[in-house]
Amino acid sequence: MAQHRHFGKDFKARVAIEAIKGEKTLNEIASMYEVHPNQVAQWKKLALEKLILMARVFAKTLKKQ
Repeated sequence: MAQHRHFGKDFKARVAIEAIKGEKTLNEIASMYEVHPNQVAQWKKLALEKLILMARVFAKTLKKQ
């Protein structure tokens, strides 16, 4: 039985940023980093969700100033 691979946060971030850029397809990125395209899509989605949360924090901070 195949073992699950574990990826570090820096690797996940690099792949997610590549996907967010939109210069390559998810399949191209997956092939380049040797991960499944669904995994690339999942990391991209998670990164975008975190960016939205970060934008909300900055928006609240700016309103207080």
